[in-house]
Amino acid sequence: MTGMTDVGKLDFGILLLLAEQEFVRGLREATAEQGFNDQGRSDGFVLRTLGDGPATIGGMAERLEITKQGASQLADDMERRGYVERRPDPSDARVRLLHLTDRGQAALKAARKYHQAYERRLRTRFGDQSVDGLRDVLAAMAGEAEVITPHFKALMF
Repeated sequence: MTGMTDVGKLDFGILLLLAEQEFVRGLREATAEQGFNDQGRSDGFVLRTLGDGPATIGGMAERLEITKQGASQLADDMERRGYVERRPDPSDARVRLLHLTDRGQAALKAARKYHQAYERRLRTRFGDQSVDGLRDVLAAMAGEAEVITPHFKALMF
């Protein structure tokens, strides 16, 4: 990788991409060390969504802004790997709700712990003001309307 003095020469979009890839690499490594080495690309979004409470396939699809077919495929795969389970809705036995299993809850906890530790390391290295500024810039880039959508509300700590 380029030395720190050459960072200003990198295309901004590439720098963002590299930062995201490094974050995800670290997250996968940290969660794999805790026994979650079978995580899929979308698992974190599903874990966070169901961490707010159970949902139907349709409800999960709506929260994640994907098709019901896509949500069903994610749920099937995560159920097979032991992260989610389907249970009858107590108010309507015809409806099946997706719940996080103990394994799913533990994976979500491990991911949240990594996110928080990562930010603490940034704050130690660069200071609160720099990290708060970075958060402001990233939020502005994402667009306030996008950050506050139901899809991303499920991703908040």
